[in-house]
Amino acid sequence: MAVEDMALQTFGRPGGGQTEEERYKLLIEAVIDYAIYMLDPNGVVVSWNPGAQRFKGYTAAEIIGSHFSRFYVEKDREAGVPARALETSAREGKFESEGWRVRKDGSRFWAHVVIDPVRSPDGELIGFAKITRDLSERRAAERKLRQKEEQFRLLVQSVTDYALYMLDPEGRVTSWNLGAERIKQYHAEEIIGEHFSRFYTATDLQKGEPQQALEIARREGRFEKEGWRVRKDGTQFWASVVIDPIRDETGTIIGFAKVTRDITERKDTQKALEQAREALAHAQKMDAIGQLTGGIAHDFNNLLTVILGSLELASKRLPEDARIVPLIANATQAAQRGAALTQRMLAFARRQDLDLRPVDLPDLVRGMTDLLQSSLGPSMPIETRFPLKLNLVHADANQLEMALLNLAVNARDAMPGGGSIVIAAREETVTAGSAGKLKAGRYVCLSMQDTGEGMDKATLARAMEPFFTTKGVGRGTGLGLSMIHGMTEQSGGRFVLKSRKGAGTTAEIWLPAAKPAKAADDAERSAKDNAPRTRPLVVLAVDDDGLVLMNTTVMLQDMGHTVFEATSGNQALDILRRERSVDLVITDHAMPKMTGVQLASAIKAERPGIPIILATGYAELPPGVDTELPKLGKPFRQQELMQAVAAAIPV
Repeated sequence: MAVEDMALQTFGRPGGGQTEEERYKLLIEAVIDYAIYMLDPNGVVVSWNPGAQRFKGYTAAEIIGSHFSRFYVEKDREAGVPARALETSAREGKFESEGWRVRKDGSRFWAHVVIDPVRSPDGELIGFAKITRDLSERRAAERKLRQKEEQFRLLVQSVTDYALYMLDPEGRVTSWNLGAERIKQYHAEEIIGEHFSRFYTATDLQKGEPQQALEIARREGRFEKEGWRVRKDGTQFWASVVIDPIRDETGTIIGFAKVTRDITERKDTQKALEQAREALAHAQKMDAIGQLTGGIAHDFNNLLTVILGSLELASKRLPEDARIVPLIANATQAAQRGAALTQRMLAFARRQDLDLRPVDLPDLVRGMTDLLQSSLGPSMPIETRFPLKLNLVHADANQLEMALLNLAVNARDAMPGGGSIVIAAREETVTAGSAGKLKAGRYVCLSMQDTGEGMDKATLARAMEPFFTTKGVGRGTGLGLSMIHGMTEQSGGRFVLKSRKGAGTTAEIWLPAAKPAKAADDAERSAKDNAPRTRPLVVLAVDDDGLVLMNTTVMLQDMGHTVFEATSGNQALDILRRERSVDLVITDHAMPKMTGVQLASAIKAERPGIPIILATGYAELPPGVDTELPKLGKPFRQQELMQAVAAAIPV
């Protein structure tokens, strides 16, 4: 059936026998989504449509003749709401409101109500037309939406680790949560309406960062970046920022959502981690260089032992010749300079043999002040600053003097126009977990500060690397600072350089505090320096380097001793088993298959009474070995060899 035919069947055709009143009645009866009914002037129900019956549960027979106030909740009836509604409608021509209404079964629903007055042609009030719509579902949905909005608002407000706030399209703040207040220190009333650019640094403002951020968010749909931001008190923090555009249903941008997080602590942690990684990489690099340097220095020591010994013996046996003697002396001096060079290399590698004793720093510095001043010249005065009471340090006095002299020369070269040097000392206690490499304990920091040109970061980072120098070709070996670094590390301390371009340099030598030495130490050293010649001995010389072995043998024979030679530990043991007359063993340490220490242990097991001298170019002994063995440092000359033999053989 066509729509037009349905309408004709329902309402009839004009002039089809139905009156206008009948057609309106049919229309009202067909409406079930609205309660449409009539009231008399007193509010009594006089008509009732199916929509009213569906909403309120009353049939027409049950409700017609009853007052419409029965649909109101008791509280509204007591307040006179129904009467005021009719009065308002009659006076103003319409009454409209929303509120709770009551069904027949006592349940309530949320209603939208319109009451219009009905008047006769002459204006007399003859009743009211009342239209009611059940909005319970819509109200429930709105209430649920409001609850969600409130929950979201509470959620946003309860977040304190993030600054969550809104911006209008121009960048002005329109909302502000507690996280924003905590991070940026502004209260909502202080910042809402202000432009968000006030959170940026002056540098970023000059670059136009705020405008660029909003433009990127508009164009790409998101902006994300890290950077410095400014709090209300002017302090800065490192922020992670995200800006998202907010669009309406037409796609027009109506604002921006901005999320900011203070990640200063994370940045500091990352920076500390990066510094730790750099320090580890630097330590590994320095250790690798030290391993290489130590190995090279060991081989050089062997060669220099041969050269110095051979030159010394040659000078004894050659006739006095004015042309030859200066040449041998010159070669000897060059070899000694080479020996000093290898000692610096071994110092950096922490493999030199240190004579660690308690040292009084003020006495040591006073004892070499004249030497330092003569090295610096009159235009560079030296000032010393020592406390009245200062602990002794555990160090090698000779190496420490060399270190101070080296630092003073470096300071002089950094002050070509003159300047001043301050040598000072202070005590510090290092606790467990403190930054740096020092173990927990008591330390003395000996420092030398100059007013020179200083070093930039790149130079400072490489200053302690061996062979690195800024003095030019021929003016330095580049081993001075590396030697100090190795010496302090081997002594249980640390070497620290502090410098800034144009602000001078401060070198700090940290050494562990020590107890006073025993009085017997000086007597023991004096006895070694004046060792007497011994009786003729039978000596077993052991070294895997043939040149060193031959040189040692010749020097011992020149001293009047009988010598057996061995190039390995096993060969030495075979000789000892065969030759029971051996009085002394002089062995190299760094030998393949069996080291000198291992050989010494084997000899003590088979021939416990034989003295053993360990010849070594550096402090290479592993932890836990027999450190009571007398040692002969390489390179050695005949005088050092004679002293070692005299000390090992009782008179």
